[in-house]
Order: sequence, then C-alpha cells, then structure tokens
Amino acid sequence: MAPPVWDGGSRVVLNGVGVHLHLEDAEGRVLLGLRHPKSKYAGDTWHYLAGRCEQESALACLVRKAWEEAGLVIDPADVELAHVVHVVDTPGSLPLMQLMFRARRWEGTPEVREPDKCLTWQWWPRHELPDRIVSYTRTAITAISEGHLYSQLGW
Repeated sequence: MAPPVWDGGSRVVLNGVGVHLHLEDAEGRVLLGLRHPKSKYAGDTWHYLAGRCEQESALACLVRKAWEEAGLVIDPADVELAHVVHVVDTPGSLPLMQLMFRARRWEGTPEVREPDKCLTWQWWPRHELPDRIVSYTRTAITAISEGHLYSQLGW
C-alpha cells in the first residue's frame, strides 16, 4: 500500500527520505550527474548522486548508491550531514526529507554505472552550476557553501 499523499489537512502524513552525496574535489567543484532524458524523475537535468532509503539506514543507503551509481567506495566514518532540504515538489505530493551528506574522502573515479538513469558525471564550480539543475540541489549547494543546515521548498 502506498503512503498517503499530503492533502493540506491535519492528518499525519509520512515523509519520504532521500539521501544525496555532496562531493567536492580539491578545487572545490561539486559532483553532479546528468539524468537520462527518460528518467522517472528530473530527466535531462543535473542532480546529486541520490536515492531513497530502502529498509536501511541513511548512511547505508548513501554508501550503496555511491557504489551502484558511480563506482565510488565511501567509508561511513568519512561522511557527515551537510544539509537537509524539506521538499514538497508539487501540491499534494509526498513530502520528502532530502538529506545531503558530505564525504570527506572516497575511493574511485566517478563512472556511469547506470546508463538508464545517468548519462555522465561532471565536476561543477559552485558558482557556475548548470541552468538545468534540480531546484533543491541548487538550494542545497548554495546553503552548504554558506554554512546553513536546513532549507525548505514548496511548503
């Protein structure tokens, strides 16, 4: 059974949890992936490496997604929470608590391992982000660079 969507009323509404990997290289550039045009979410748009938790901790999900999507090995001990964006994408949709984790260290070079979801990985200067970027991704990158821990969109 699918969780209920928010109807603007006062009943309890479950929130989904998404995890996102905020990686910066030695030059301070941020890693983003170009989503496949036929992706279920945000096709032909740049976005963090991301996923939804599946009966696992947020850190376990992050480590799993980094390996599955880009071939990166991350030790949970090298990860910290960098930002949270509480998002309602469209009226009536399931609210999502989007957790952005920063990895200070990782092993591997980003490679496309799920070509049906991501076409390429690219490092972007924080102040020269692409025009077609998921709105909460842009919000998070800006907030992280300014030292803010929380943002909300669509409420």
